Amino acid sequence: MPAHAQPHVLSPGRERVTLLTLGAVQFTHILDFMIMMPLGAQLMHAFAITPAQFSHLVASYGIAAAASGFAGGFILDKFDRKRALLFLYTGFGLATLACGFAPNYQTLMFARLAAGAFGGLAGSMVTAMVGDFIPPRRRGRAMAFVSAAFPVASVLGVPAGLMMAGHFGWHAAFFMLAVCAAVILMLASLALPHLRTAVHGHKSVQQMKEILTHGLHLRAFAVGSMLGMAGGIMVPFLAPSFIANVGLNEQFQLPLAYAVGGVATAISTPIIGWLSDRMDRLRLLLYMSVGAVIVTLVIVRLGPSPVAVACLVMALFMVTMSGRFAPAMTMITNAVEARYRGGFMSINSALMLAANALASILAGMFVTRDPAGRLLGLPTVGYVAVGFFILTLLFATQLRNAAPHVAMHQEKDNVPPPATPDVA
Repeated sequence: MPAHAQPHVLSPGRERVTLLTLGAVQFTHILDFMIMMPLGAQLMHAFAITPAQFSHLVASYGIAAAASGFAGGFILDKFDRKRALLFLYTGFGLATLACGFAPNYQTLMFARLAAGAFGGLAGSMVTAMVGDFIPPRRRGRAMAFVSAAFPVASVLGVPAGLMMAGHFGWHAAFFMLAVCAAVILMLASLALPHLRTAVHGHKSVQQMKEILTHGLHLRAFAVGSMLGMAGGIMVPFLAPSFIANVGLNEQFQLPLAYAVGGVATAISTPIIGWLSDRMDRLRLLLYMSVGAVIVTLVIVRLGPSPVAVACLVMALFMVTMSGRFAPAMTMITNAVEARYRGGFMSINSALMLAANALASILAGMFVTRDPAGRLLGLPTVGYVAVGFFILTLLFATQLRNAAPHVAMHQEKDNVPPPATPDVA
């Protein structure tokens, strides 16, 4: 079956509910990854650990998600998507709850590894399901909605963690996420369609070999990895720079800047998704990347500024960063055949998370603090981010040249639907 074959058809109402549910799953998974960053001071004090040990806690989630993603590439196509997602998301919720109850550093580390392993696989199932039931001509809008969870959670996780920890202690953030996961799990069990996507006669090793050696897949993996690197190198020091360099306070002004950015992203996401279904996706990725380059170079040199200016810059950053995900992730999803989709998206998710974690470590190598408390080295971080933006475009161009259909918009889906799998 070709990569662009028409997937299963759902009613418009069922489609919207399914997308909302998948977006919620993706949001909580990424938020759990990001929410550790602002908890450093409290956790180091509570468990008497060093900054290096705390950095291991932060990195453990992404490392576990990457490892489980590669392992999932061998087996996930053996199972129907809904059953696999519900099982994995249950494990994610329980592991997140265990984080809140962790009595010591070792237990918290184990819980973070479990949360990353389950969460990473659940995230790959989300993007695979989007490819299963959204036709290519409307996949840009759907992927924009789901993919927006990554940049939005990235920039909302830090202030959310600060607020929860400041009012209720470090446990509260994990308890909040566990409750949200329980609610979303019940919604998912009722709302998600049961797609019979299990591949009969699945041969794990052979399929993994086919996934990892296919030239088109390798190009798509390169796009996803650079997408993760570009975001991961900027996010860790975004909130600290707005406090130390721009002069915002943590109690009201920083949350306000993030709230304005969140509203702007909520408005821009459906617009960018609509554009992704009506123009060449590579061209749209180019436009959003140019915007991201300009905003990045401004934000890393931003000094003391009024709150209104800080809010405007934050909004532009969130809009341009999230805007890159819709066309890029749609191109990646369109590059794989349905029979490979579960394993392929699992590996792609693993690579993106690993790239994000590696970029966060890379950013820390350039940033220092002067005696006055200002962060130094941010312009270097910005230049490196620009390099990743450019690499994303170069790899996306190679992907489009190898398979033009991944970037083309379609007026209608004229490819007949496959005989199997079907919607139960």
